[in-house]
Amino acid sequence: MNPKLLFWVPAALRMGIILAGVGVLGFLFGAMPALIVACIAMALLVFVQLGYLYQLSDWLDHPHSAKLPDGWGAWTNIFSRLYRLRRDDEKNQAELTEWLARFRQAMHLLPDGVVIMDDVLFLEWCNPAAEQHLGLTHERDKGMRVTNLVRSPDFMDYIILGRYEQPLTLSFRERKLIVHIIPFENRRQILVTHDATETERTEMMRRDFIANASHELRTPLTVIVGFLEIAASEQLDQATRMAHLKLMTEQGHRMQHLIEDMLTLSRLESVDYPMRPERVDVLKLMGQIQRDARALSAGKHEISMDVDGPDVMGSYDELYSAFGNLASNAVRYTPAGGTIHLEWKEGPSWAKFSVVDTGIGISPEHISRLTERFYRVDKSRSRETQGTGLGLAIVKHVLLRHGATLQIKSEAGKGSSFVVCMPKAAIAPRQPELLLN
Repeated sequence: MNPKLLFWVPAALRMGIILAGVGVLGFLFGAMPALIVACIAMALLVFVQLGYLYQLSDWLDHPHSAKLPDGWGAWTNIFSRLYRLRRDDEKNQAELTEWLARFRQAMHLLPDGVVIMDDVLFLEWCNPAAEQHLGLTHERDKGMRVTNLVRSPDFMDYIILGRYEQPLTLSFRERKLIVHIIPFENRRQILVTHDATETERTEMMRRDFIANASHELRTPLTVIVGFLEIAASEQLDQATRMAHLKLMTEQGHRMQHLIEDMLTLSRLESVDYPMRPERVDVLKLMGQIQRDARALSAGKHEISMDVDGPDVMGSYDELYSAFGNLASNAVRYTPAGGTIHLEWKEGPSWAKFSVVDTGIGISPEHISRLTERFYRVDKSRSRETQGTGLGLAIVKHVLLRHGATLQIKSEAGKGSSFVVCMPKAAIAPRQPELLLN
């Protein structure tokens, strides 16, 4: 039915009933009583309407605290429709609040910084990543100009020029940031920051690795190619030829060791090469390391060993590579007549492998960089000892795969101490047959 008819037909019926009642009273009691009753009825009707209007006005002023009445007549439909509108509005508000909470949560979890600014660059909101990147605090800095908070000439030039098509690479607070401003709506702008510090560091490591690897391979290749050219162009006597062959063999072995270490390091870093833990016989492992160290020393050092600890769960080959590198370094950098002590012992929540020597030692400024690829304290001495510069990098990655840590203590001219701490979780359970004995 037409909404207008739904409103006016009941109203007309109610007025008709009132007039009919007044007519009956006038017929029975005369015109004056009927007129008085008609006036009272109209006054009551107006009073009721005014009462509903007041309640409607009060509800409009306080929609959440005031209660809508059931109403009478046409007011019933009006109040029911208002009630439905309020219910739908509350539902929409709840959904909007939920979506806003989800949005804020998503923005909080983003690794990139997000700053919302108005058209004159006043801060309205920022996520924790932006606070970390730019040194902002949402509670403290809200309502302040971002250009007053980010004090960088490059950033100011980027803002002034307004060429936002290309992002800005910004060095700020010891970070390398990629900054991009995105205008949206008429009076809002979004500032997005991406921390490229780790990417830059990785790229620098890659460049350094390629440069160092090329440099390390170039020296033996130069020697080998040079000797081959001499042999091809000149007639050499037997002694000279044998000396050249010996040097080429040494350089070839050096290249072979370098490539093997590079492949080992690549394999340890690969996600396609997961570790398959096995029970490692530490007594057997330590014995093999001691034999290798004595063979490398050729009787020039006193090498002792003490084993008083449990077996561990891990990779025998990887631990042999890591522990062996530490032991061989001690032999290479300890002058003849020095002492080297290998030890394996158990503590309350760890097991430790340590190598202590009386070698040339290391200055404090070098210790933090020892596990970097190709890093050498003394390059000339490293070549004399046939080191590849990758040994301690291999040690670091092996220990990372086993959840272990490396502690280095050293002083120039007074020897060094390298200690590997294996966590309690890596200690192998006691074997039943050993427990029975």
